[in-house]
Amino acid sequence: MMEETSERPPTATENGSSAGAAAESGQTGETMALPTEEVARLTDEIIAALKTVYDPEIPADIYELGLIYRIDIADDRAVTVDMTLTTPNCPSAQELPSMVENAVASVAGVGPVIVNVVWDPPWDQSRMSDEARLVLNMW
Repeated sequence: MMEETSERPPTATENGSSAGAAAESGQTGETMALPTEEVARLTDEIIAALKTVYDPEIPADIYELGLIYRIDIADDRAVTVDMTLTTPNCPSAQELPSMVENAVASVAGVGPVIVNVVWDPPWDQSRMSDEARLVLNMW
């Protein structure tokens, strides 16, 4: 499993030796990895869904703010998202993880979704994309 903790943007990580998500084989009952194209589709659609989630106090989406540290698509299509907040005292700390979970769960083909709020490494402005910097006028 590969983690995205120090560089932007995060991408879907892969479990095992094959591409991330999986499908059940009808003949043998074995779990088989999905094609790379399906993992790429899920990744793109999950990122698009994350870009619809905004911190209520900041006019930029959480993905462009750099709050998403890792997206992991498991062989059973379960998705784990590691995210952080701009500060441990963030007033939206209760609602943002639920908003992320709902957004990711809305993507076709995604299984169960788990959202972990992590604090290491601590978020700082260097994680923001140029798009977020432009919206927030933080050059």
